[in-house]
Amino acid sequence: MELIISSICNATFCEAVYDNPLIESQLTKTQIELLALAEELNGKHLKIGTYNNYPLSWTERADNGTLIGGGVAFTIIDILREKFNFTFEVVIPNNNFEFGGSRPEDSLIGLVNSSKVDMVAAFMPTLYKLKDLVSSSVDIDEGVWVMMLKRPAESAAGSGLLAPFESHVWYLILTAVLSYGPCITLLTRLRSKLIKDHERYIPLSPSCWFVYGAFIKQGTTLSPEANTTRVLFATWWLFIILLSAFYTANLTAFLTLSKFTLAIETPRDLYKKNYRWVATQGGTIEYAVRDPDEDIHYLNQMISNGRAEFRSVSNSEDYLTMVKGGAVLVKDRTGIDHMMYADYLNKARQGIEETSRCTYVIAPNSFMKKNRAFIFPKNSKLKKLFDPILTNLLQAGIVNFLKNRDLPSTKICPLDLQSKDRRLRNSDLMMTYLIMVIGLAAAIAVFIMEIIIKKCFHIRLKTEGPRPKRTRANRVRFQNHDETQPPPYESLFGRNSRYKMTDQFQTKIINGREYWVVDTVSGDTRLIPMRTPSAFLYQRQRRM
Repeated sequence: MELIISSICNATFCEAVYDNPLIESQLTKTQIELLALAEELNGKHLKIGTYNNYPLSWTERADNGTLIGGGVAFTIIDILREKFNFTFEVVIPNNNFEFGGSRPEDSLIGLVNSSKVDMVAAFMPTLYKLKDLVSSSVDIDEGVWVMMLKRPAESAAGSGLLAPFESHVWYLILTAVLSYGPCITLLTRLRSKLIKDHERYIPLSPSCWFVYGAFIKQGTTLSPEANTTRVLFATWWLFIILLSAFYTANLTAFLTLSKFTLAIETPRDLYKKNYRWVATQGGTIEYAVRDPDEDIHYLNQMISNGRAEFRSVSNSEDYLTMVKGGAVLVKDRTGIDHMMYADYLNKARQGIEETSRCTYVIAPNSFMKKNRAFIFPKNSKLKKLFDPILTNLLQAGIVNFLKNRDLPSTKICPLDLQSKDRRLRNSDLMMTYLIMVIGLAAAIAVFIMEIIIKKCFHIRLKTEGPRPKRTRANRVRFQNHDETQPPPYESLFGRNSRYKMTDQFQTKIINGREYWVVDTVSGDTRLIPMRTPSAFLYQRQRRM
């Protein structure tokens, strides 16, 4: 109930229950001590240190030269000032640092540790190594540092025809295509040796062409009769059917959705891929990277090789210029959200199209998380007096509201822009162009090899002697044609026809299809489909 009342009163208008003089005799020792501290603070003048870290804290110089504090931190200070009736002046460090510097005046920690200020109104990380130097208030929020980078033109997972599968999947598919043809030849040769029948083994060249033709969904002239060979063919066809189904579905998703997979998602990616990144000089990130006890200390090696840089800038647009140049900015989430929102509004005022306003994107995983609080000199009485009020503000959600009150309720420039008008770009079809170029180059190379082989073979025949004349038996192409198979149309005409040719052909219609009725030289009768479009299916050639 006390928390509800404190939330409604905003820890400003209403006094605590123990302020009632009618029940002072019932107050505890702690409550009496807090009342004494409040009475002691009443009317005092404090020195409050801060630094420029928009929107959490910043300073402006008034016309008379005095500094005026702003941001979430000084909104909380105003609440404390109205409650305890004190005045204050703002002090800033010389170098706008949280940590470090050669003199105490260079950083906030130095100002507090040297007692040059009474407290620091800034969101400072509560680090274990600083407990002997300063005192921290109760945690007022959890600081989340994220990585902001320029939105890539295409997904890191791939683009175009190769996007649906990962690299190792393509390697396995290529291995299957190259190895299955020799497997067919090997197994059919082994079967032909173990089982003596009329079916011979399939040579390597037809096997490879069958595998390649089935891979691009083309037919084949091979007609196996053995169950073993049929199972081999059916297995490859089933593999191609499933592979094509998965590929088509994933390709459609990659070409129609605008969701990106970033190349940088975790701090480890910065180190592995050697990306250039930048952070605030003298800030929490620099302190954590240089501290050997921190988890991200491995990034310290990138400082020595020049891939990591710490800068202190007066204008946030300077950071955006670095990000446009390819650097990754590491900063607290609140500051980056305000930077991206301000950049979005500027582009909207300039009339830039909606699809081009989200220039930057935030990595999905955080860089680092630390609890943050106000800090005081060691053994300061202000800590004990301010902590109950800060706790009420935190539990009421007022601190979180103040941090996000200038931001829209929706996510700013998310990774998935939910675009519905995704158009194909040249980068999506680049693999198509590459296949055409490679195919033409391969055809030209094979053509040149054929010419060279033909010429060399012709010269060798000339040196060996005249070619033997072809006999009638050699000229018969369909000598060993299987009578159980439909005859090729070439066998109907010419000198080597296996059918008796007459001036008039007798036709017969069976089941709605017209056939020629012909007699073979052996006296049998055969039905041959007329040359309709479907009749081309029977135009096959027996390969020996």
